[in-house]
Amino acid sequence: MQFSSVLLETAVNEFAKLPGIGRKTALRLVLHLLRQDPSAAQGFGETVMKMRQEIRFCQRCHNVADADICSICSNSMRRQDMICVVETIRDVIAIESTQQFSGTYHVLGGIISPLDGIGPEQLFIDSLVDRVQKEGVTEIIFALSPNIQGDTTIYYIQKKLASLPVKVTTISRGISFGGELEYADEMTLARSISNRLPVESYVSHR
Repeated sequence: MQFSSVLLETAVNEFAKLPGIGRKTALRLVLHLLRQDPSAAQGFGETVMKMRQEIRFCQRCHNVADADICSICSNSMRRQDMICVVETIRDVIAIESTQQFSGTYHVLGGIISPLDGIGPEQLFIDSLVDRVQKEGVTEIIFALSPNIQGDTTIYYIQKKLASLPVKVTTISRGISFGGELEYADEMTLARSISNRLPVESYVSHR
């Protein structure tokens, strides 16, 4: 891809560093900015810089926040005794979009994966245990990736919580709605069978 402008090429290279953005898409984005009024491009840049410089992480749950405590943790309408444990901030956003969970969250910052050099000490596990000990938490809900690493993380944390009076659950795992049974992997199919529901319960939630 040849450019007549070094500034244009530099901008394209920077946009192409973003995940999921190839050079063609990066070029399209840069050319779009070039067509905008200079004040619009300046506002875009200032917004990104402001976000990067001023955004914080909640001291309680490690979610993104505009203050020391995020808006979810500080919401008196949320159940403070129920914590949904997730891997990343994106998982919080995904669950919140369902509008089905009224508790708080705890972002681990990843899952235990020795092959990737990620051990328990790299995750926010100790702060989770501390919350359970000090905040009167009654239930921990694990919403982690349904794989070996996710299960390993759940097992590790569950062992650390074993001596505490807290209910530990995990989100249901099974065949996705609209999915073909023959294409489901064996682990998913096995869990769907073992976690089967009464027909009345299934129909009442449709």
